[in-house]
Amino acid sequence: MLLRLVPEFELRRDVVPWLAAQGWPAALDTSENSSALYIVNVERNGKIIYTWKGSQRNTHIGLYDLQSKQNEHLYTFEKDLHIISCSVNNERTLLAVSFRHYTEDETASQLLQSVSKYLTLLIEIHPINNVRVLKAVDSCVRVQFLYPVEDRNASTESRLLLVSEDKYIEQFDIRVVAEEHKVVIQKSGQLPRAKVADDLVWAQWDMMEQRLFYIVPKESKSTLRCVQFYPDENFNSILESHLDISLNDTQLKLVNFGYDYCQDQDVASKSLNLQVFTSKAGGLCVCCSLACDTPDEITYSIYFLHKGYNKTFTVSLERTESHQLKEVAFMNLDYYVAAYLPGQFLHLLNIQHPDLLCHSLFLTGEDARIDTLQNYPIRSPLVSTILDCEAGSLYAVSISDSTLLQLLQKSKQDSERLAALHCALLYFQHTEDLEMQIIRWISENLSTCHSFDPIQEFIVASLYCRMCPETQNLDKLLPYTSLLDWIGVVPGVICATDIISLPVLEFQNSKGFWEKLNSNLESVKYAEPQLHYHNNVLRREWRNLSEEREERRTTAYLRNIFENAKKVLSHLDTWDSEARLVPLFEEEDYQQQLLMGLLNLIHRIMKEVWRRYQLHSCVFCFDERGSAGEFAVFHIMSRILEAANGMCMPLPPGFHTLHLGLGVRCLPLHTLLHYIDIGVLQLTETCVRKLLKDLDDTEQNEKLKLSIVMRLPEALGQKVRQFWNHPINANLIARKYVKVLLENLGNRQCSRSIPERFSVPVEFLPLNYLTSMLTEIENQGVHPYEKQDHVNARFVEEMALKHTMTFLGLKYS
Repeated sequence: MLLRLVPEFELRRDVVPWLAAQGWPAALDTSENSSALYIVNVERNGKIIYTWKGSQRNTHIGLYDLQSKQNEHLYTFEKDLHIISCSVNNERTLLAVSFRHYTEDETASQLLQSVSKYLTLLIEIHPINNVRVLKAVDSCVRVQFLYPVEDRNASTESRLLLVSEDKYIEQFDIRVVAEEHKVVIQKSGQLPRAKVADDLVWAQWDMMEQRLFYIVPKESKSTLRCVQFYPDENFNSILESHLDISLNDTQLKLVNFGYDYCQDQDVASKSLNLQVFTSKAGGLCVCCSLACDTPDEITYSIYFLHKGYNKTFTVSLERTESHQLKEVAFMNLDYYVAAYLPGQFLHLLNIQHPDLLCHSLFLTGEDARIDTLQNYPIRSPLVSTILDCEAGSLYAVSISDSTLLQLLQKSKQDSERLAALHCALLYFQHTEDLEMQIIRWISENLSTCHSFDPIQEFIVASLYCRMCPETQNLDKLLPYTSLLDWIGVVPGVICATDIISLPVLEFQNSKGFWEKLNSNLESVKYAEPQLHYHNNVLRREWRNLSEEREERRTTAYLRNIFENAKKVLSHLDTWDSEARLVPLFEEEDYQQQLLMGLLNLIHRIMKEVWRRYQLHSCVFCFDERGSAGEFAVFHIMSRILEAANGMCMPLPPGFHTLHLGLGVRCLPLHTLLHYIDIGVLQLTETCVRKLLKDLDDTEQNEKLKLSIVMRLPEALGQKVRQFWNHPINANLIARKYVKVLLENLGNRQCSRSIPERFSVPVEFLPLNYLTSMLTEIENQGVHPYEKQDHVNARFVEEMALKHTMTFLGLKYS
């Protein structure tokens, strides 16, 4: 299963044994008496409130602490009550409870009495003292204490939210005093209260960040608002956003205001299935499932408010019977939002980069199955947390790295492969072992991915995950993919994208989420397309730097680049503790040294590939042909080179040398020369020098050497030709010497003089004239090869004679 669920709390496991030990047996029978023991709330500090019925049909309220794994009894009602909502303050001195004022077995005459149907109480529980009635009404009320920051000392004031079924929310301020080892409410008449919101049709409580999201219907559209509650202040309305969602005048729907699953299931059938999720990086998403006229389809929308657009997905269902009874469940995984329909699909949507569908992972069939979740409704009260209300279980949910890798291995669709690749690199935040397994997969599947280059995607995503957490706002400029567009489709899914208006924020000196959300909105409003990363910008800089203009070399900018490059190169061997497995050669390649940020990633890829095919340093010897493993590595290096050229990125020093060495061992001569001519293989001094020195001069090797020498650039040729002691090479050197010497002569005038006699008598007049002129030019100081003393007019004459005698078939002595 892709989503791993670990039970953090289970009523049957964590509460029932404790109740039995305390002499309070409680039935956990969901078939006959589902209200006997159930969860009613999860507080911010990780404490779970539950209720159960005692042997005398008393109604008890208990508390379980996730940190200490301890249970605590809070309060007992001497009546059989149906608890609707319950909350305890941070100091555990006050308890707010909302319940039905009568039970189902009461007579009809009692119902006709002038008694309110619902009662909301405020109870002093440290120790148990007074009880105060907050509400006695005919509409249902939910209660929720506000929580200060976790490290704050005990407060003398508590604040309580009351959410009424009559579609309003108010806040009560409750002051307490300590009297004789007990905490009591100050007797000051009516408790101060303030109206927070009214006319709402939907509300959600964010317990971790102390935020209230609610929706107010406005004509054809709806308005989403958010109220932020502060530890030492009151509250402020901080966000307003218009949503194109049609809301009928239905029963109020509440999310995360406690859990009365009997009533919630009844409300769910009549109201909108909608949730708001936030992420640490400043993402704000509204997830809702929409009514669909087609029975074999389901539609749901994700409003990416921090990006300014909405994506609506229409999914074709394989079997419609499960959809008729259940709705899409949304889960908050921080980096991802999960849309889950049991028996149908699991859809992971990337919150930070939802632009392309290639960032979303859509699974069906067995891949989408989550065995642990058997009941409805499913809540997501905290980030990466799921609450199964009916089963009474709280789960920590995460993406399984092993399942993700299995999916990457077995998937036949590019959309799944790419999404799984990005999910693994982003979600698990640079896990080296996982990264190595992905590299291994890439090396085995280079030719199976048709819509994207897996090497490019790996490099871009890996760099993104390393750099963005350390540098604020860098993710708004760096790409998360090498793809500028995604032409692939997800089978069975239709996606429509609509531009929406950006939310309006009103806050001052607010840090954390609101500051990050505002930064995201500002980047959407003002960032021009040219500000975002594009390969063309890098290509232009690359060209400018590679020209090596002297005037640019003297600038501080260039000097800093070279100094940084030298530091990176000097630590190349210390990137891991192992001995260097891949024999990359350090060279003075300034073009590569200018941009060094990607060297480590390429080095890791090469190391894993080298290890996988069990190669060693002898691959850089030319006395035998390459093995099948060497040919596979050569192919992978060619793909790395192609990926690097496509993104205009640097390669480690020595990459081209090693690539050329493998090419010489593995390729036939005509293919090798073709690769050199089209630029796939680059001639480097290290490799060519070794090739000329190590290979003997058999007919086949002569042909190889001559073909290489003829293709050398001029500057490189001057350095390495001297290492091949062969008549053909000497003849080439002599010809080149004459050509350059005459070109350097220019407009110089020289007088004729009698040439000195050479050791070998020459009677061929044209050769005499040539050697005479070359000697005169040399005497005037025009020397093309200052550092090669053996190249002069005498050397040219000797090579000319040897070449002529060989051509005539005569023996030269």
